[in-house]
Amino acid sequence: MNQSLKPQLNSGKYVFVQLISISEIDKSEIICFLNEGKSYSVILNEEYAKENNLFYEHINAWITLKLNSSLDSIGLTSLFSKALADLKISCNVVAGYKHDHIFVNYDKRKLAMNTLNKLMF
Repeated sequence: MNQSLKPQLNSGKYVFVQLISISEIDKSEIICFLNEGKSYSVILNEEYAKENNLFYEHINAWITLKLNSSLDSIGLTSLFSKALADLKISCNVVAGYKHDHIFVNYDKRKLAMNTLNKLMF
């Protein structure tokens, strides 16, 4: 393929919370959620989580890879996750229909962006 990943840093700070129910959460505030059986993992803007006294441990930056990738692409996740891991940057990945979304430690967002900008897929 040999194309740039076209990373885009979204503004804001994001957190992962664990909830028993999402019925009390304003649906327009949810970035993403996953039903994990007895609870939900929910990604929210940190400000909303704070205002609603929701527990979280880490503050993340949200990077969207604007490269159009399909859900059956092979090797894309391993390419960027290895590059980030080599720099001790953890990443949590959400695959969307057209784009991958990466959540990294907020304090390491610039280093992550510099690294992602150098990668080709």
